[in-house]
Amino acid sequence: MKDKKLEVGYTMIGISETKHAIMKEPLLSPFGFKGAYLTELWQSVAGLRAQDGALSIGIGVQSVLWSDPRVFARYGEASGNGLMADLTQYALALADNAEFDTPLELLDRLFPDVYEYGRKHVGLSDLRSTFALNALVAVDHAAWGLYSRGKSMCFEELVPDKYRSALSERQRKLASIPVVAYGLSEESIEQMLQEGYFLLKIKIGADPDRDGDQAKMLEWDQQRLSQIHRIASRYETTYTRNGKIAYYLDANGRYDGKERMMRFLDHADRIGALERIVLLEEPFDEANVIDVSDLPVRLAADESVHDERDAQERIDMGYGAIALKPVAKTMSMSLKVAKLARDRGVPCFCADLTASPILADWNKTLASYLSPLPELTIGAIEMNGRQNYRNWDRMKSWHPCANAAWTEANEGIFKLDDRFFDISGGALEISPYYERLLDNKGGRQE
Repeated sequence: MKDKKLEVGYTMIGISETKHAIMKEPLLSPFGFKGAYLTELWQSVAGLRAQDGALSIGIGVQSVLWSDPRVFARYGEASGNGLMADLTQYALALADNAEFDTPLELLDRLFPDVYEYGRKHVGLSDLRSTFALNALVAVDHAAWGLYSRGKSMCFEELVPDKYRSALSERQRKLASIPVVAYGLSEESIEQMLQEGYFLLKIKIGADPDRDGDQAKMLEWDQQRLSQIHRIASRYETTYTRNGKIAYYLDANGRYDGKERMMRFLDHADRIGALERIVLLEEPFDEANVIDVSDLPVRLAADESVHDERDAQERIDMGYGAIALKPVAKTMSMSLKVAKLARDRGVPCFCADLTASPILADWNKTLASYLSPLPELTIGAIEMNGRQNYRNWDRMKSWHPCANAAWTEANEGIFKLDDRFFDISGGALEISPYYERLLDNKGGRQE
């Protein structure tokens, strides 16, 4: 009798083989946030083969510093990355010979065991869930690839009915949000604005002397905002409702409370920058339960939202936006959170984790179905890989649609055509380069 999971139209997918490889991609210069710096980002490549022979490849980018800074501080950059790679390999071992209906169902099955393994393996009983989710991105991406085989590659048709309400109309234009890291020069900021970028993601929460002094941090942040605002005030845009360059501030949980945060926002008001702040992301550590409904800007939750329950808690605390990160917390979890937020009338947007070109288009796929932020006239997505990877052009050549117009911003805007939507930006296609990597080498690669 024919195995039901191989019958046409039957949704059960059986996994017969898994593979994993790691590539270490150097950055152009140390990338500063959360009070520390990265020098390279490990790229995780996961291969899943179905019992009918179909192959899918998923990509992930590891960021130990973003997902749990304590792991970065305890083990350092390389060893911390090694620990996260171990979680991905563990997840793939669990997935081998598993069956699933949808990628969301597979994630639900894998996450508890992977997280528990991570707690013991890393040695932190309260390891942040984002560490495990970050490790699962490549596996989830590959699962979506298998799930799409024999179906339309159009993302809105792939999303299960239960979560399809999270998607809005197609956005034909997406603003590319560049990141303004701690050390980015005035000349580079000026160049961004000249090229047409109008929504700047500004990293605050710097630790200038690396001694944890909050007073010094606040002073540095105030001076940095004044510096950027002085430059940006010379430019205008047609893509914000007030015609001014907009700011998206990311504190990465560095502020110790509302009083200090208000002092920063008072400074922003004094210099005329407050009205330009469309988002203030994660000002406080996620362990701090602080009502933020009285702060004079829209606060966005990112690292503090691991699942729908966390999203609900943050919305109840007054957060007015949620950063979705398919490239950091899996597409499957992002869809769950997006549905809850849309049901509550809270806008979402897609933020980056310095994703590779293929993974960036996977992020772009979800961003293209989200409604614009209220202050903007078009959708938006953070994308900073070109700014930060030393070998970005080489990495882009591995994209199945490397020459497609949608892969690069033109005057700060990604323009999406019908083909982008028809094939989900090419993010679920097989990359010959990554296929060869998995077939010929496997394991961890330099």
